[in-house]
Amino acid sequence: MSNNNNDPRTETIAETDNYLAWKAEEPDGETTYHVELNNVTVHFFEEEWKEFLQLARNLE
Repeated sequence: MSNNNNDPRTETIAETDNYLAWKAEEPDGETTYHVELNNVTVHFFEEEWKEFLQLARNLE
């Protein structure tokens, strides 16, 4: 299998039995964030991710 430089580099941020949060370093330099909630995946750009984290902190 060849290594394609256009593939994003991914990293798991956190996971539980049912949920997964991960980020991708895109080839264009953009970082995107992804939250998998069972069969739904929500995608965020950096600015949106920061706002989502603020929201999540206020949920407690």
